[in-house]
Amino acid sequence: MGMGKPWHCPFSDNLWTLCNILFDILYPLLCGWCLEEMKREARTIKIDRRLTGANIIDEPLQQVIQFSLRDYVQYWYYTLSDDESFLLEIRQTLQNALIQFATRSKEIDWQPYFTTRIVDDFGTHLRVFRKAQQKITEKDDQVKGTAEDLVDTFFEVEVEMEKEVCRDLVCTSPKDEEGFLRDLCEVLLYLLLPPGDFQNKIMRYFVREILARGILLPLINQLSDPDYINQYVIWMIRDSNCNYEAFMNIIKLSDNIGELEAVRDKAAEELQYLRSLDTAGDDINTIKNQINSLLFVKKVCDSRIQRLQSGKEINTVKLAANFGKLCTVPLDSILVDNVALQFFMDYMQQTGGQAHLFFWMTVEGYRVTAQQQLEVLLSRQRDGKHQTNQTKGLLRAAAVGIYEQYLSEKASPRVTVDDYLVAKLADTLNHEDPTPEIFDDIQRKVYELMLRDERFYPSFRQNALYVRMLAELDMLKDPSFRGSDDGDGESFNGSPTGSINLSLDDLSNVSSDDSVQLHAYISDTGVCNDHGKTYALYAITVHRRNLNSEEMWKTYRRYSDFHDFHMRITEQFESLSSILKLPGKKTFNNMDRDFLEKRKKDLNAYLQLLLAPEMMKASPALAHYVYDFLENKAYSKGKGDFARKMDTFVNPLRNSMRNVSNAVKSLPDSLAEGMTKMSDNMGKMSERLGQDIKQSFFKVPPLIPKTDSDPEHRRVSAQLDDNVDDNIPLRVMLLLMDEVFDLKERNQWLRRNIKNLLQQLIRATYGDTINRKIVDHVDWMTSPEQVADSVKRFRDAFWPNGILAETVPCRDKSIRMRTRVAGKTKLLAIMPDELKHIIGAETTRKGILRVFEMFQHNQLNRRMVYVFLEGFLETLFPQYKFRELFNKLHSRSKQMQKYKQKLQTTQAPSLQKR
Repeated sequence: MGMGKPWHCPFSDNLWTLCNILFDILYPLLCGWCLEEMKREARTIKIDRRLTGANIIDEPLQQVIQFSLRDYVQYWYYTLSDDESFLLEIRQTLQNALIQFATRSKEIDWQPYFTTRIVDDFGTHLRVFRKAQQKITEKDDQVKGTAEDLVDTFFEVEVEMEKEVCRDLVCTSPKDEEGFLRDLCEVLLYLLLPPGDFQNKIMRYFVREILARGILLPLINQLSDPDYINQYVIWMIRDSNCNYEAFMNIIKLSDNIGELEAVRDKAAEELQYLRSLDTAGDDINTIKNQINSLLFVKKVCDSRIQRLQSGKEINTVKLAANFGKLCTVPLDSILVDNVALQFFMDYMQQTGGQAHLFFWMTVEGYRVTAQQQLEVLLSRQRDGKHQTNQTKGLLRAAAVGIYEQYLSEKASPRVTVDDYLVAKLADTLNHEDPTPEIFDDIQRKVYELMLRDERFYPSFRQNALYVRMLAELDMLKDPSFRGSDDGDGESFNGSPTGSINLSLDDLSNVSSDDSVQLHAYISDTGVCNDHGKTYALYAITVHRRNLNSEEMWKTYRRYSDFHDFHMRITEQFESLSSILKLPGKKTFNNMDRDFLEKRKKDLNAYLQLLLAPEMMKASPALAHYVYDFLENKAYSKGKGDFARKMDTFVNPLRNSMRNVSNAVKSLPDSLAEGMTKMSDNMGKMSERLGQDIKQSFFKVPPLIPKTDSDPEHRRVSAQLDDNVDDNIPLRVMLLLMDEVFDLKERNQWLRRNIKNLLQQLIRATYGDTINRKIVDHVDWMTSPEQVADSVKRFRDAFWPNGILAETVPCRDKSIRMRTRVAGKTKLLAIMPDELKHIIGAETTRKGILRVFEMFQHNQLNRRMVYVFLEGFLETLFPQYKFRELFNKLHSRSKQMQKYKQKLQTTQAPSLQKR
């Protein structure tokens, strides 16, 4: 055996030959056995159908998995192989992920997410949108920005506010969006799958694509579609009827030519249909009225389109301010109305007369408090209970505080009144017990000063703030646009004829002009049935004559409209209450024909007396109310009646104090003693009120100023007062009202007043159990029954009747535009009058329409969906740094890169100086 020659066994050749023979014989047998064994194993693989531990959830989930595999994998896999083991492995992988997801979900407390995180994210999204709108307006008031400009500006504002993230690529680029979803799904699979399953790349990629492109992307597309959102809004408030006045307001305010063209074309289509009908008798009058209404709608749409296309858009408030005289709102009505008072406050601050107004308000609060406290004191004295001097002492301290703050020589600013009145008050405070009327003489002088002094109320009526106040009170009608190039002015008074070109001031002068005559009579009655409610309707024929023309129209009113109108004018003009007598109500058999004829006769007599020339001359301002009632439009109840339609500054305080007094009287002695002590402390309310108002309007800086360096300043919730954080509903309502209606831009007195009203509303409705009820509701939302219902809705939406839903064809543009108009109209119609009374009609309209407009941009809706998704995952996996992960996934944002370059440019000079 040499070193260069390998060792050779003499039997090796024969052994090798034998092995080759055995391999040729056994290999086919072995392969066949292996294949059979593999098939046998594949047939015996069993999938555990348990996923979440709740059968009602597992069943629809299993169907979703089955349908997903069938429609996204099986249809192409069976063309390659009939081996089902691969499909079973995919199914098992999906189930493992779902099991881990369900386990994790059960360990999470979802209440903070639903009551805090979602509300904060929505509020922040709305704030970004509002600031983007403001930024576009500031760029150029004359050039209207396009939808693309708004989207670009939105993401510019987002990166300025968020500082670390911008989602523009994900929301505007389909390719980047798919990449983002793939990366996100891969991270989720890493967290949810066993290591062995995740290392299987082929399996992981299949599952990732199913989740990203088969489930998440279609769901996001649907939730982001503005047309889908509009239809959902209409469905949510389907029980409310569309209001004619709200509809016309939407048409007049619309700046979207597509919406106006869609409504105009539909009106033209309906006109063509009505004109083709062969009618006679009573039906012809109904059709004529419908035709007149449609002609008016078409005329308004055409005029609005022409104005938008010509670039002659006019700010109604500015136009009204330059138009001439406006409605007169008395000072005493302004002082007791929340909305009007805030504008008068702003004006008084500008003119340096705020001390007079604050003094008047503080004294009003003191009087109410003192009256209630003394009533409690007298009640206890009559009952023979032990008396203390604590109440009188607190009242004296409050009175002295008001004197020192507004009337003493140390007061700054000081209320200027006659010195002898101040000296008389000081002497009374030194020698007598204070009474509720102790400040009455000085308060009366201050009121007269604000009313007569040219610096205050008279000049306020000529100021732009007064016009804005009328708009918020819904007393500023759109005046006719006179002098247009086409010679055809717009009439926004609601008349279908479109020819009544009267401003609000013209209407108030109708009766004073002998050449203008107004006549009206009830020509017919009928019974209407609307959604199961039956009521009588009276058709009023109105004639208006002047030297050059004569006009006639019909309007329709219910008895309740007459009653509300009567209450309004008799409260405004007290002398009418003894002259005008409205027919009384009848509860039963009020639809009887004979009764309706009698009521028609009585109402006609009422109208004739009301329109008598002597009546109009005796009360010239009455003409405006009469004409508003007789206009051919939906009658809006309660307009013009300040004391009845709005919450006032004084009345809630008076009512709450009266309730406290009554509650104390009804308590046992031991509890009443404690309640009285607590009630006594309210004697300091007037002093606190004065300090509160003074701080609000003398620009006292906040305790913790928000700066750009504050990492929390970008979150909406960070700007809420700390004392509302433990009250979930108050926190949510105040936050949403801040952002929807932009209350932070208004004076802080209004916002604080709104907060107090909301607190009273919540306590009166739910008491102290509201937080518990909200927590219970969140638990109900995350209960197995509700989760199962959500899964079923998802299944039925994507696989109706077990079949993959076809792609829904895009609806015609005109239909989508009309859906937008319908959605806005319904939203505006359901807004309660109480909300308008608190923050103003114009602010309410702008806020609601701003929210609606925000949902009309697909890219912005996608951004909101992704923000909600990110918050959901951060809540689900708190131990992982999902925030940093999202920042990295969005790091390729173009807006983010521009922002970083801008920061480097601005920081470079400061670094060089160092």
